[in-house]
Amino acid sequence: MSNRVQKAVELRDMKAYNCAQAVLCAYSDTVGIDELTAYKIAEGFGSGMGGLGSTCGAVTAVCMLIGLKNSSGKLGDKSTRADTYKKIRIFTERFKEHAGSVLCRELKGENGHPVYPCQKCIETAAKLFENGEI
Repeated sequence: MSNRVQKAVELRDMKAYNCAQAVLCAYSDTVGIDELTAYKIAEGFGSGMGGLGSTCGAVTAVCMLIGLKNSSGKLGDKSTRADTYKKIRIFTERFKEHAGSVLCRELKGENGHPVYPCQKCIETAAKLFENGEI
């Protein structure tokens, strides 16, 4: 496991970051934002978008990273949008191949028996981003 993947897992476990914060903060410097800004941006995306059980926070964070990495950064320029969407579709499909879903409520399972635990979601999302599989 790489240092950044390990950092993301540790941020969730040891510092009580949510899944989105853990992943975004572990890679924030690679996309030109500081960790505090990443932490604040990702706060509302934990537990499947603010506790709604929707898209997993680790998945959402990688989608943010893909956008930050891939966008032209020019306001109003849509030239990179289609490619960014494509990369996000590829990433989410690969994540689903590992975890079975991208929905937090499905990953967490029922009655305290997670189908794919948060730490594993963080590790999988971070590895897929880091390995350039998107």
